[in-house]
Amino acid sequence: MTAVLETAGPPAVSTHNRLTSVALRALPWLLPAAALVAGLLHTGVSVAEIALYTAYFALGVVLPGTLVHRAVRGSRGNLPEDLGLGAATGMLVMLGGWALAAALDWFWLLPWWPALIVALFLAVPGLRRHWRMSEPRPLPVLWSWIVAAGLLLVVVVAYPNWVRSPLPPAGGAIYQDLLYHLALVHEMTRAMPFQVPQVAGEALHYHYLSDADIAVGSMITGIDPAVMLLRLWFVPVTGVAIFVCAALIRELSGRWWAGAGGGVAAILAFPLLLGSPVTPIGVIPISFVSPSQTYVLGLLGLLIVFAVDVLRGRPLRWGWLVIFPLALAVAGSKSSALPPFLAGLAAAVLIVLLRERRRLLPVLGLFGLVLAAVVVGFRLFAGGGAGTLKLEPLAVLYWVAPYRQTLGREDTIEVPYGVEHAGLTGGVFLAGLLIWWVIMQAPRMLGVAGLALGRTRREPAAWLFAGMITAGAGAAYLLWHPSASQNYFYLCAVPFGTVLTAWLLADQARSLRPVVAGAIAGGIWAAIAPRVPAPKPPTKAGWAWALAEPLLLTAAVALIVTLIALHLWRRRTGRLAWRAIFPALIAATLMAGLVGGAEQQARGVASAVKWSHSSRPALDRQRVIQPEEMRAAAWLDQHAGRYDLVATNVHCRPIAGTPECDSRAFWVAGLGGRRTLVESWGYTDSAVAAEGVNGKRYMYQPAPDQEAYQLNQRVFASGRPADVAELHRRYQVRWLFGDSRAQGGVSPQLSSVATLRYRAGPVSIYQLP
Repeated sequence: MTAVLETAGPPAVSTHNRLTSVALRALPWLLPAAALVAGLLHTGVSVAEIALYTAYFALGVVLPGTLVHRAVRGSRGNLPEDLGLGAATGMLVMLGGWALAAALDWFWLLPWWPALIVALFLAVPGLRRHWRMSEPRPLPVLWSWIVAAGLLLVVVVAYPNWVRSPLPPAGGAIYQDLLYHLALVHEMTRAMPFQVPQVAGEALHYHYLSDADIAVGSMITGIDPAVMLLRLWFVPVTGVAIFVCAALIRELSGRWWAGAGGGVAAILAFPLLLGSPVTPIGVIPISFVSPSQTYVLGLLGLLIVFAVDVLRGRPLRWGWLVIFPLALAVAGSKSSALPPFLAGLAAAVLIVLLRERRRLLPVLGLFGLVLAAVVVGFRLFAGGGAGTLKLEPLAVLYWVAPYRQTLGREDTIEVPYGVEHAGLTGGVFLAGLLIWWVIMQAPRMLGVAGLALGRTRREPAAWLFAGMITAGAGAAYLLWHPSASQNYFYLCAVPFGTVLTAWLLADQARSLRPVVAGAIAGGIWAAIAPRVPAPKPPTKAGWAWALAEPLLLTAAVALIVTLIALHLWRRRTGRLAWRAIFPALIAATLMAGLVGGAEQQARGVASAVKWSHSSRPALDRQRVIQPEEMRAAAWLDQHAGRYDLVATNVHCRPIAGTPECDSRAFWVAGLGGRRTLVESWGYTDSAVAAEGVNGKRYMYQPAPDQEAYQLNQRVFASGRPADVAELHRRYQVRWLFGDSRAQGGVSPQLSSVATLRYRAGPVSIYQLP
């Protein structure tokens, strides 16, 4: 089935009406823009930085990307979808420029890269037509209001993270993963081959392309990488994913309202909450503390847009040149993104083989290109974390409170004893947990169940999405990772499970009345559903009832509301609207996920505001990076050469260490912007692969190069000239970053063998010849 796209009427002719129309269409976007600017200003970003980044994103990413996308795939007939798909394309184009610059060490090329593309579309006669839409088909203004509301919610998601992530040199605690990524952002400003910046000399095997994207923006604008990562970058990149999903759903369904609402729900909706005492795992597909997860969604969505064209028999022409680099960019952005997509594509290939054999050759070509990208991407980007994945069914339940507090009391992170020794009643409890999880994931899973209904089941694209969400869930529940990173297989597929649900809604709805009624009912119930407390004591029976009660209450309320609505409709029309029940249920489910998520995010904002005005020390002082330490790291960034190597005695969190060092400090390389001989090794391939060795978690494993580590420690502890000379001779260390708060302190003898260049608070920075 090929959907017929709904379009608005022809544009107004008079100049006055045209200007009025433009103003009305621009009005919805002012609200999220104003909220974004206000939030950034309130959390320490300057007007100049906001203006610079806006200009960079609009002229360096969106503009060239839109031109390229129109040239490759054509215009959507409206500006919002063209710009959204163009922004995702622009992200890919900018990655291409960065890869060339990093391979050749020609970073001077980056500001000229988007200018070169724009110049081509100005100079080449055949490309000039892509500056405008030949057949405008504007979307209704209500589409803009719905998507703009979603962008406002993105700002709400971001704000608590802005408040709790201080901008240097304010001092405070920054989540370790953000510091790790900040060091990678600096690493992406250096030439290939890349190294692990916290353990110099170790090859970097990681999905680092989100960090490359941030680095490009920083290098072109001159904005500090910390401001880019901790403030400016998250909202626009998330917005791109919303626009791509909205365009994708409208392409599939032909309904503008399904595209707008479904696009927002795909990125921002939670699973059902319904007052449950616990939130199901697999909450939301974006994450402020995981730039890679957030970044990949727009690129993966763009890849799926091209895949749908192939599955529907639309010729790609020049688009075929985009498939492999785009798939490789997805692999390099998040290594867990392509496997579920490949599984879904395999399901679509099977449907094509059975029903649409004339499309088989291009679909197999698409499958082959994506498979090649998976293989190449694994070699280029996958590291120790990927190698640590192993088959361990239901290991993810370790992170689920009803299981941990009952069957899993004796579990370790490596061995789910509760699963292995569940017994009959335990097995029933486990089955109930899985059924509960599937029901609560209804916003993402209903589309799969809906394949038994309606016309979507005939579409290979529907089986692509069903295969993706099923494979993602299967990977989450069948695999094991020491940090539960198997969940990312599911989170990467979540938006596209929601896409299928929104498509099913559009397919089933004969009018908007049941959709609107169901959405209102679902949103209200999500807001007012009574909260069920966790059972005390936490028994299997107690947890079973605590999880079942919200579902039973919701089912009862839904039944009563449905019967009342059917009765009122029959009295008014004389007919029973049975066919309206299913679309109303789908709409209620999607809206419940959105409202439940919005409520949780609003609570996060309130908590962040309260926290920011609290006079109580809410943080462990040993985990706080002091303002003087941040200033010292900034001084190092400004004065050290781009490839200078730094030695430091900062390794652990908390900084003074414990009997076992949690080797995830990361802030010297992150804020100092330089490679360190050995700072923190908790995320290295060898550490993650050593999970469980000697009974220790991966972050507590010893430094991988003990010889270098011991020499590094002796230099700071004793300051012996022979050790300092050996450190310089063997490893070409140019700087010593010593922190007296760190374990072992800093020897005063260092001043006699190295040049003291900077001192602030507990930090002393020395330069070696």
